[in-house]
Amino acid sequence: MSTFNLEAYLSEGVREIVQGILKTTLKNPQASLFMMKFAKISQNAEKLRQKAELCGEHIPPFLIASITEDCNLHCSGCYARANQQCHDKANEKKKLSVDQWQNIFNQAADLGISFVLLAGGEPFVRKDILTVAAKEKRILFPVFTNGTMIDQQYLDFLAVNPNLVPLISMEGNMVTTDQRRGSGVYRKIEEAMKSLKNRGNIFGVSVTVTSKNLEEVFSDAFINEIKERGCKAVIYVEYVPVDGSSKNLAFDDDSRTIFERKLNKIREHEKEMIFIAFPGDEKESGGCLAAGRGFFHINPYGEAEPCPFSPYSDTTLMNTSLKEALRSPLFLKLQNAGNLLVEHTGGCVLFEQEAEVKALLERTV
Repeated sequence: MSTFNLEAYLSEGVREIVQGILKTTLKNPQASLFMMKFAKISQNAEKLRQKAELCGEHIPPFLIASITEDCNLHCSGCYARANQQCHDKANEKKKLSVDQWQNIFNQAADLGISFVLLAGGEPFVRKDILTVAAKEKRILFPVFTNGTMIDQQYLDFLAVNPNLVPLISMEGNMVTTDQRRGSGVYRKIEEAMKSLKNRGNIFGVSVTVTSKNLEEVFSDAFINEIKERGCKAVIYVEYVPVDGSSKNLAFDDDSRTIFERKLNKIREHEKEMIFIAFPGDEKESGGCLAAGRGFFHINPYGEAEPCPFSPYSDTTLMNTSLKEALRSPLFLKLQNAGNLLVEHTGGCVLFEQEAEVKALLERTV
């Protein structure tokens, strides 16, 4: 029986994403030129990860960084707010400084990490951090945004920093999106997409998929609409319930089967766009990719967490290098104890093991 090769799986995934984005930018010379340069950079990053692997060190190609806890919207069912990682009140807890974030991004590039997904809160409230991220050209920064803050100044900023790629969050059509995000948000998203397209900026959308909007967000009407607006990438994020009352929105086995079938079909037919599922097919990837296997999460306070949906940490980047954080005792316990391989019904295997993760954390501190 062949042994699953995680490094090869992840590196192949990076190559597919880069090639997919490159194909979608062929009609945009400026964006295409940048992606051709980045394709070479990502090849060098892969060599760094392979070299580390030979020395017994596993470097994931992705990170998720929540650079702020602030947001200008109050979306229904927001996991970040339910988890107290996004709120309106000032928090006395010390946050990472702009210089510290810049250092983290530089460390990531030196290790061979190719993608840092910027999240929040709303990342566009922190232009200072986006500015230092943009300077690290060895990394592509998808920015998960609600799209309402992309004004003329930001359009100019994004035009000269193509390694920042906005991923605008939406739930489907106007009714579905405004129902969750607030009246008028969809219209603002439309305007942002129109402006980005007119400027030639690369952008995509992020869609939280539930059992209720599954059919809608894979419909021809929805896909054609966002394609006409210039969208080049779609990230489908499986819904993770914020509490027991919303568990019915998470996928069951039947919903996940339908989701996978629709995703494969749309990838076959829509060649001008790239479609990514998160967390993705865990069976294909040998288990959940959190806790440093494929990525981990850094919160605004510098704490290294398995993933945004499992906000527990025994390591802080306030006084620890990124390389050391990858050897977090909690991460290693989760990897070695088999927690990442457990069958689950929701969108996140660790979310359903909250008690087990807390118990492992107590043993590391």
